[in-house]
Amino acid sequence: MYRIKTFNKISPMGLNRMEPEHYTYSDNETGEDGILVRSAKLHDYPFPDSLLAIARAGVGVNNIPIEEYAKKGVVVFNSPGANSNAVKELVLGMLVLSSRGVVQSMNWVRDNADDPEIQVDAEKAKKAFVGRELKGKRIGVIGLGNVGSKVANACVDLGMDVYGYDPFISVEHAWVLSREVQRVGTLEDLCRGCDYLTVHVPSKADTIGMISTEQINLLAPDAVLINYARETIIDEDAVDAALREGKLSWFSCDFATPKTVKMPNTFITTHSGAGTGEAEANCADMAISELKDYLENGNIAHSVNYPAC
Repeated sequence: MYRIKTFNKISPMGLNRMEPEHYTYSDNETGEDGILVRSAKLHDYPFPDSLLAIARAGVGVNNIPIEEYAKKGVVVFNSPGANSNAVKELVLGMLVLSSRGVVQSMNWVRDNADDPEIQVDAEKAKKAFVGRELKGKRIGVIGLGNVGSKVANACVDLGMDVYGYDPFISVEHAWVLSREVQRVGTLEDLCRGCDYLTVHVPSKADTIGMISTEQINLLAPDAVLINYARETIIDEDAVDAALREGKLSWFSCDFATPKTVKMPNTFITTHSGAGTGEAEANCADMAISELKDYLENGNIAHSVNYPAC
């Protein structure tokens, strides 16, 4: 019998895979063999000596001290790719929202709901919300992994001129990438002349603050910046200045920080990139599969602190 402690709400579609004759799970388990977690921070969690593995139902592992656990023999898993379609769809939504004045025009309608001539006045007001089409515009995609490759391919289908930058692209993702995605060798070459720039890389020493004044200045006038990766990838001061100076026309991100919430011309969501029932179920299913295979068979796949074996 394996004891599993759950942090956060884990999709029941995944939990149902743990047979009751072999597993017990709850958020108050003690002496646990495994942990299932989403976003709860475990840096100060006093894990028991019985703990063998942690499975993160998601991709980022900033909330887990992976090196500390590795030293103590605890394998940490994540769920790469399980929520990538959900993130891709929201990024596409941000491309449209930041181009067409959709939210602004809807707000105008709400603000003028008591106008008896609203149908006529709406026709007059619409010229204030004229936007631009995505077709034919140049977009740079930074990171061509699980999410970035899907975003790039979708943008090709929208008729955009798509450029990608990923010096560490895997063979797996290279195979699925559309031949219409033009790969460039440097970040500077990617940014040069882009109407849109979207970021899909993990937060690491070499990616923190990688989008700053130098990169923004290379973009086309009135460019749009989208960050649904990690908040640390963006130099917030540089983005704030670019928005206020009109260098950037819009900034969309998934991270409400004390800085971003005070920036002009922003769409900020509540870390909702993977916020669909399907994505939560996919992540839970993948995390639990990894956890079970390790506990029952000793197999390691998709670990962030141990090699596959």
